Amino acid sequence: MSPSPFAPVLAVALSLLALPALAQAPGADVDARPDPAVACHVGVYTLEDGSWVDVAPLETFGLRWRRLDGSTGKMTVDAEGRWTSTLGWTDRVEGPQPGLGRCEEGRMEFEGQAGALAALDVRETTFTGQGGARLNGRLLLPPGDSVVPIMVEVHGSEGANALDFNPYQRFAPASGVGVFVYAKRGSGGSEGVYTQDFRILAQDAAAAVVEARRLAGARAGRVGLHGSSQGGWVAPLAASQTPVDFVIVGFGLAYGVLSEDSDQVMQDLRARGWGPDVLARAREITDVTGAFVASHGAVGFEGLDAVRARYRAEPWFADIRGEFTGLLLNAPNDQITAMASRLEHGPSWDYDPLPVLSALETPMLWIQAEKDTGAPPDATRQRLIDLAGRGRPVTLLEFPETDHGIVRFETAPDGGRTALGYASGYFQALLDWARTGRLNGAYGDGRLLARPSPARVLP
Repeated sequence: MSPSPFAPVLAVALSLLALPALAQAPGADVDARPDPAVACHVGVYTLEDGSWVDVAPLETFGLRWRRLDGSTGKMTVDAEGRWTSTLGWTDRVEGPQPGLGRCEEGRMEFEGQAGALAALDVRETTFTGQGGARLNGRLLLPPGDSVVPIMVEVHGSEGANALDFNPYQRFAPASGVGVFVYAKRGSGGSEGVYTQDFRILAQDAAAAVVEARRLAGARAGRVGLHGSSQGGWVAPLAASQTPVDFVIVGFGLAYGVLSEDSDQVMQDLRARGWGPDVLARAREITDVTGAFVASHGAVGFEGLDAVRARYRAEPWFADIRGEFTGLLLNAPNDQITAMASRLEHGPSWDYDPLPVLSALETPMLWIQAEKDTGAPPDATRQRLIDLAGRGRPVTLLEFPETDHGIVRFETAPDGGRTALGYASGYFQALLDWARTGRLNGAYGDGRLLARPSPARVLP
């Protein structure tokens, strides 16, 4: 999970190409470490009423708390040990004001309730990923010896060590669902070179499934994959390579990487009131920029120079953004050349997920944000509805008025968005799917848009 849910729209360098989870160079956060001043407080705390509060580290100063209902805040502490919590991702001191005891106490206070650090069954391991790379992993289960479902966490585009920063590893076990989490190759002491090659990452994730089952032994019940953002490409691909009981995709895409940029450009232009004639010319531009990045710059600058010259004076030209098109149009060619070597760690430009999704027999839950600016949902929504109508095992739950990360937001007069918290029902939906493979009742204001046709019609 990324430090900011709106990072995709903050891209500032060519090396961000098609990274729908993190606004920085690929792998730039590999060496990120939790704030040592407060890392001792990281954990999931059980309150007197049986509910939990998860306290997660940040890559910057402070901590973030989360609740099952989607509420969240950033916690910081002053020199006198007084804690302050700000609402969501705002700077406003609003909402619950949790307090934490001394490091050795393992306690918290949350809205008048005492909380104690929950004990989990934690098993560390090292396993072999694609190409023989040794990857560091961790299995976390609820205490006891009962059989439990297990979610294998698939990374997004971030390089940060999931063993440090993935919050599901604590609050899912506190809710009765085990989690297997591992450090992406090139991070957290795992061998290999950081990459966004979906095929390599899928083989790593498939190996993680095998290791999770081995390590859990008799406690392993349903075992599946959970991937968000870029992990939405990787998790189904991994499920096609090893048997799993379920797949969960959060705010992912059911089409390729280049289409993501093009759709973002169109979305931005429509939001600024431009009509079909402008969109058609913008599509010509995204065809050129897509060809450039897919070839790692090998096609040369002629096409870029041509569309710049043709359209630079148009009033809509400055409104073009996308994942990478706006940057390519406005960066000098020598600057692009200087950054181009970093493209080698980029995503699988040629990957189309539709054949995998069409053939996969594993029950899949997709959770979308209706107003996602990082992964525009329209084309994915239609593809998933079509797949479900053809009898494929696809269920689609969409949360209205949410952005990337399934986060609720407020909109400033200039159109900027500030995240307030996660959608109510989001966490519960994925936990229920891991437990049973079904959605049970209502999940906040989430809308069920697709489910498999009763009569399975094979493609």
